[in-house]
Amino acid sequence: MKVVINNYTYLFILICALCGYLKNIVIILTICFIHELGHLFFIKLFHYQIISIEILPFGGYTTIDQKINSNINKDLIIALGGILSELVLMLVIYIFRNHLHIITYQLFIKYNIILILFNLLPIIPLDGSKLCNLFLEKLFSYHLSYYLNIIISLVCLIIFLLVNYFRHFDNYFIITFLFYKIIMALKNYKYLKNRFLLERYLYNLPYQKIDNHTKDINDLKKNVFHYFKEDHHYIKEKDKIASFLKKES
Repeated sequence: MKVVINNYTYLFILICALCGYLKNIVIILTICFIHELGHLFFIKLFHYQIISIEILPFGGYTTIDQKINSNINKDLIIALGGILSELVLMLVIYIFRNHLHIITYQLFIKYNIILILFNLLPIIPLDGSKLCNLFLEKLFSYHLSYYLNIIISLVCLIIFLLVNYFRHFDNYFIITFLFYKIIMALKNYKYLKNRFLLERYLYNLPYQKIDNHTKDINDLKKNVFHYFKEDHHYIKEKDKIASFLKKES
């Protein structure tokens, strides 16, 4: 497992230290560490392999060796793991509040609440965006869910920008980072889509439902096996995917 500190994080720490907020950044990074442990607990519980952990200015991003066509319910629990661990941390801090300096206690509670609310925002790559995308995947195709998630992320980022228009410099720093991540998600779509299709072609996945009325390759949903209806007969999704990938290559 590789642990990587994002360059934005180094810059964020430097800015905070120069502005006299070293204690604040130590508390924030401690909360981020606990947050990430919550994800790791459920990742290990579901026996996924961890490839790397990237430390971001407001949390972490764990890369898992798992299929895109993974179980949505398990992924929902993993996405909620970080926020659950922060809630546990708040309870522990509250219990031992008499053993902490009042300012340290107040900062822990303040930043914990801020990071929980911030991570719940449906903006890529925050936990809120993962949760939003997973709920969308329960309703719509992988293709549509992916693009809806990007649109929701952009709209929420614009709202976040407007709300923070007259706020501190670090908010613009974070906004720039989030915008970059959204653009990268948009650029990576074709690769992820082909990987999504290739998994369905190569593996016998544990599908939960069957759909007999699919007409387009972009209509494929996670956890659903599809038959394509063409000229009054049905084609298995693997045959349809094989034909599509052949045209793409």
